[in-house]
Amino acid sequence: MICATTNTLENGVITEYKGIVTGEVVSGINFIKDFGASIRNFVGGRSSGYEEELTKARENALAEMQSRASQMGANAVVGVDIDYEVLGQGNMLMVSATGTAVVVRDK
Repeated sequence: MICATTNTLENGVITEYKGIVTGEVVSGINFIKDFGASIRNFVGGRSSGYEEELTKARENALAEMQSRASQMGANAVVGVDIDYEVLGQGNMLMVSATGTAVVVRDK
């Protein structure tokens, strides 16, 4: 399924709008990753544990959004936006992907 942050697709014509579609993931950051990140914060450098968790959560939110769009009869999602939020006391991460489910045909 094609997903784009743009409202149009260069080689496609939107023939039908199915509606807004979302995918959400709430992911917990475990103690070990949190501890490793706090050390990185003190000494500097990238936190691979958090980066992996962000990547996995984003991919899962996009996959859920695509699945919901497919269930609506869409073959693409346009205007995709991804948002990140920290929940609780900083140990929960919410990633949401939102877009418009559409039917696209080739030009």
